[in-house]
Amino acid sequence: MSQKMIKQVLITGCLLSLFSCSFEPKEQVDTLIKNGQVYTGIHGEAQALDIVLCGDIICGVYPQGDHNVIAKIVIDAKGKVVSPGFIDPHTHSLAELYSQDKNHNLNYLTQGVTTVINGNDGEGPVDIAKAAEDLEANGIGTNVGLLVGHGSLREEVMGRAQRFATKEDLDEMSLLLTKAMEAGGLGLSSGLYYVPGSFANTEEVVTLAKIASKYGGVYDTHLRDESTFNIGLSAAIDEAIHIASAANIHLHLAHIKALGVDVWGQSKNVIEKVEQAQASGLSISADQYPWLASGTKLHSAVMPKWVMADSKEAFYKRLNDPKLAEKLRSEITENIRRRGGPKSLLITAFKNQELVGLTLAEVANKRSSDAITTAIQLVQEGDVRVASFNMSPQDVEKFMIQPWVVTSSDGTNGHPRKYASFPKKYQKYVVEKKLLTLADFIKKSSSQTAEILGLDNRGKLVKGYKADIIVFNPKTFSAKADFSTWNQYSTGIEHVMLNGELVIHQGKYLKKLAGKFVN
Repeated sequence: MSQKMIKQVLITGCLLSLFSCSFEPKEQVDTLIKNGQVYTGIHGEAQALDIVLCGDIICGVYPQGDHNVIAKIVIDAKGKVVSPGFIDPHTHSLAELYSQDKNHNLNYLTQGVTTVINGNDGEGPVDIAKAAEDLEANGIGTNVGLLVGHGSLREEVMGRAQRFATKEDLDEMSLLLTKAMEAGGLGLSSGLYYVPGSFANTEEVVTLAKIASKYGGVYDTHLRDESTFNIGLSAAIDEAIHIASAANIHLHLAHIKALGVDVWGQSKNVIEKVEQAQASGLSISADQYPWLASGTKLHSAVMPKWVMADSKEAFYKRLNDPKLAEKLRSEITENIRRRGGPKSLLITAFKNQELVGLTLAEVANKRSSDAITTAIQLVQEGDVRVASFNMSPQDVEKFMIQPWVVTSSDGTNGHPRKYASFPKKYQKYVVEKKLLTLADFIKKSSSQTAEILGLDNRGKLVKGYKADIIVFNPKTFSAKADFSTWNQYSTGIEHVMLNGELVIHQGKYLKKLAGKFVN
């Protein structure tokens, strides 16, 4: 039978058939994700869509079945949620990303996080170009973006000196920041609670924030005070708003909270201040982790800032100076009280494993000593990380439902937030408490965060965007880490596409390092 006759038979068959026929050639694509409940990051509710990937780009978003493609990889997401990969705006994951054995960043991938931001709290590398090159050369398991740390800039120029910056100091810091922003920095971060950032006055930060603003960056800040340690939470919010207004820059409040019994209930006042500033035209957002305990190093939690000035040697000398003992013990006592007392400070990471899992009160008892003396001893024995149980559920929930607050982890060793913040928020506040809808949770974990950071081609399932996509089981997506076992991987993430590459398939990591430096 000739080709002409075959074609005629096919046409006749189509005409007699109840179904339509198409002779259009099928489009060859790399990946097809079909049959899922798709949240694009734009529309509120789930949609019945199929997502098509070509290389590292989303090249098609179609009503389910309404396409003509042949894919090398087909993922059937029936009964599953298909979402943009989550973006964590506040992590401390550079040590892992620079390493040879943890650069897969699997503790974030298994939470559904495909992009992590570093350089928060005023920390991180000053040389953004070198950091980006080194990270990609090492191979990284997630995308990474970098803020430029004010504390790092200050330490590069001034060390840990307890003084205001001179004009010459500011000129040097400004040059370093300009170079960093031109190399792809996402903005300026500050940690005005921490040394050396705590030694800076407001105008120093304004000067630098103006440079970040010039390059379209954000001002991300760990407030000077989240409690009553120095100027107070309310005044610290005022300072942050002033900096953003004076520098004409978007303000992002890091890990927003009311820390300690002295400021419980002040979430209402903070929210009112933010809304008033927004109404006046200022652009403001915040991130939050879903835990009642914060986490930091013991010396940052309870030691006065003046003690930590200059070098470690100077710090230790002051700790042991009899002339300073009365003042020192008085201030440490008050700082411990602010955080809920020695029973509320849980040691989560320390070289002496026998003390991990004990509270400061328990360690003091073990040493037949008092909490103040024990704290002074511990900070001289090495880095001690503590979880501080200091937040009220009411404040956490009030902040969480604000339309300008997104999801983060602030992940640090010893605290389960590093392994479980996103599923924890989903479990507790979407499934159990129904404080947020699933659509709210996904938006606050992806597209909204991308918009805040200026990541214009990520965070949404839209044609032309980068293919960072997760598929998770809404019934099994859950946190496994807690304060007794802080480093357990979360479950329920079944597939992860990172820059178009399948890196987790059917819940198993495929040992691919597909992450990129993003800006």
